[in-house]
Amino acid sequence: MKCKLMHKRTAVADIEIDEVYGGIQSIGTVYNPEHLPVGVALHGGIIERASLNEWWCDRSIPASRSGIETALVTLGVGSTMLLLTRSLGLSLSDQYWICPVDTQLKWDDVNFFENAFSDDIGDILFGAAKKGVALDFSSPDSTSDGNLQKRWKIIDGKRCLIKGGSAPFRQQPFNEVIASGIMERLDIPHIPYSVIWSDGAPYSVCEDFVTKDSELVPAWRIIKSRKKDNSTSMYMHFVNCCDALGVKDAVLFLDRMITLDYIIANEDRHYGNFGLLRDAETLRWLGFAPIYDSGTSLGYNKMIFEMRSERDVVCKPFKNKHTEQLKLVSSFDWIDFDKLRDVREFILDVLSSAGEYSDVSRAEAVADGVERRIRNVRSLAMSRRKEETEADTLSTEDDVERDVAEDYTQNF
Repeated sequence: MKCKLMHKRTAVADIEIDEVYGGIQSIGTVYNPEHLPVGVALHGGIIERASLNEWWCDRSIPASRSGIETALVTLGVGSTMLLLTRSLGLSLSDQYWICPVDTQLKWDDVNFFENAFSDDIGDILFGAAKKGVALDFSSPDSTSDGNLQKRWKIIDGKRCLIKGGSAPFRQQPFNEVIASGIMERLDIPHIPYSVIWSDGAPYSVCEDFVTKDSELVPAWRIIKSRKKDNSTSMYMHFVNCCDALGVKDAVLFLDRMITLDYIIANEDRHYGNFGLLRDAETLRWLGFAPIYDSGTSLGYNKMIFEMRSERDVVCKPFKNKHTEQLKLVSSFDWIDFDKLRDVREFILDVLSSAGEYSDVSRAEAVADGVERRIRNVRSLAMSRRKEETEADTLSTEDDVERDVAEDYTQNF
């Protein structure tokens, strides 16, 4: 299928998509290389096909998504890549799409930010039976990432993402609410979440923070915008990439994200669920996206004794242990620990609504863990301040011992 890769209303390049596999088979004329997806390699005006294919493939639903094989059979589609093509690659996270050359489609008529979309794909992804013969594939659900069951819905005129939890505790939706509450107390920019129930199961709900004029560029695209030196850590490489793009507050953002993820024992802050926002037309960087997608945390899949030991808590994206990643935080001075005094009561209140998926013992284990980690951060913050104070004192004492003051007077 011959198409134009579009960035909103801007033609980026001619491409041909394999109608059996769904990948990009060939690339033709490049019209506006500056509008290529961030991190896609361009050499001498020629797009590296493997690089563009990697980006295109990552727009599709992962094969590891819960229930996706059954859904594909119901939809009569051979792969998630072909499902992506059927929906023109349209998303509610960015403004890229494909326009078949034999059509006169326009962005204003097809984008999901301003136009309604079908519930057919979302219904089937959530396990519903096929309704009738014809299916409407016009849906942003074909470009949703992650392994958990999720779908987009228009609720009261707003584009909202609905996401489930995993067995046996289905705790992730409640974790999103808890993480949001902690970030609100710490004044960390974030996306608010709430919980709804459907067929006896809990789901988290949040509004789309991407607008018709902006787009999310995940961290994994940012780190591909520059070649990494072997001697540079991934943390510094990401900071350097942001700095090169003109986004100067990467360290401040990462301080908050890393600290939050330690407090909630987040196990899945990968490079795909944090990033930058930019204007899709001017390509101006707008800064960091508010923190979102924090549900894979708080011992979501663990027994109580495992939560209390914390031996098997993994960490991403820069280190595999939270205690090591926490060392990357440059300062804890931004934390007002007094604002976290009611966190225990807040957590117990949230988990009290989990019904059969939680009980008092489990809720208390979650709250105990959060309180313990907050105390650890407080201790680390106090230790840092003490070291800085001692360093300042030593510096002053050295000045006196070397009689630097006398040297100063001699200069006048």
